[in-house]
Amino acid sequence: MNDQADGERRISTRQAAELLGVKPATVYAYVSRGQLTSRRDPVGRGSSFDAREVEALALRSRREAAAPPGGELSVRTSLTLIEPDRYYFRGVDAVDLASRYRYEEVAEWLWTGTLPRGARFTAPPEALTAARRAVAALPEHSGPIDRLRVATAAAAVTDPLRFDLSEEAVLGSARCLVPTLVGALPEVGAAGWRGDGRLARQLWSRLTAREPDPDALAVLDLALTLLIDHDLAASTLAVRVAASARAHPYAAVSAGLGVLEGPLHGAAGRLAHRMLAEALERGGAAPVVADHLRAGRRVPGLGHRLYEGEDPRATALFARLEGVPQAGPALAAAREVVATAAARRGGLHANVDLALAVLTVSCGMPAEAGETVFAVSRTAGWMAHALEEYQERPLRMRPSGQYQGPRPPQPLP
Repeated sequence: MNDQADGERRISTRQAAELLGVKPATVYAYVSRGQLTSRRDPVGRGSSFDAREVEALALRSRREAAAPPGGELSVRTSLTLIEPDRYYFRGVDAVDLASRYRYEEVAEWLWTGTLPRGARFTAPPEALTAARRAVAALPEHSGPIDRLRVATAAAAVTDPLRFDLSEEAVLGSARCLVPTLVGALPEVGAAGWRGDGRLARQLWSRLTAREPDPDALAVLDLALTLLIDHDLAASTLAVRVAASARAHPYAAVSAGLGVLEGPLHGAAGRLAHRMLAEALERGGAAPVVADHLRAGRRVPGLGHRLYEGEDPRATALFARLEGVPQAGPALAAAREVVATAAARRGGLHANVDLALAVLTVSCGMPAEAGETVFAVSRTAGWMAHALEEYQERPLRMRPSGQYQGPRPPQPLP
């Protein structure tokens, strides 16, 4: 069977089984788990499969089988697939989704596999009050992750269903927690301005005192949507470990926030913001890049180990920022950073941190604003991973340690 009428190369069940090295019955098991999609032959001679999809699954299976014991942890997920030049949410191009749907709608897509138009999230009054009080009690110098972690803990104790790990209960917690986190952050804009209830509008007044404009708000919403998930980043793996131990969803999100606070994960946006701000102050990016290289530091906002070229999230944000007049100087500085670094080192492309820094610098946001956007956005992705992990065998995230100490028996100290 080799049906190419619709531009796809179709293969039979027998051919798919041969490619995968399994029995035909196992091929249908892959279909039931959502790892393959089948199409019924109209003349009733069985099912056909997209050859490229089968080949991709076979490649992943071979990689997993070749992984040595004690090697990298491999986790099956149906949420995000990353390829050398793009990434997908549940099989749909993530940039296309983010360009056509708002953050709340794409969050629902990750959680449920449906795209409800006009989805809105509302913070429960009791949770929001508790979270605001807890955040207000923190010292003034507290960072955004400090505030979000405290707000998460406060929201948790107001939710009597937090230990109910059924899909319905976890979805309810997810839809409540994300707006609670945003509402708990202190406002820096006009306190009386509320907008239309979209999360991006609610977040705007927590990031800048400037009046919002439609173009800049659209970029903020796009950033939130693009960042919602990125496979098993360190913080997401922490969430899945917590969920594997059947920690409630608020505790799982707290685990992700704890990892995000590490300087190698969550601080990249802050560094890129400061670099762009310095480039604008000094009238050019070349001397700023030179200072980083001279000091032996990596240039913030450049390079991503998962993409061969420019981070597709950065590409999408740069394109949208072209329509924001006040972003012009910062956008030009970002491009100069890329060009200068490429001329001296080569092979480095812009990543999403650099694009997000263009937004935060040009809209009068503080250096930590990118960190806030990232954490708020990724909370929905963490909830999606928790939902998925709750369906797996408990405590499966238990790698074996490779003991390197002295061989027993040793004398009693």
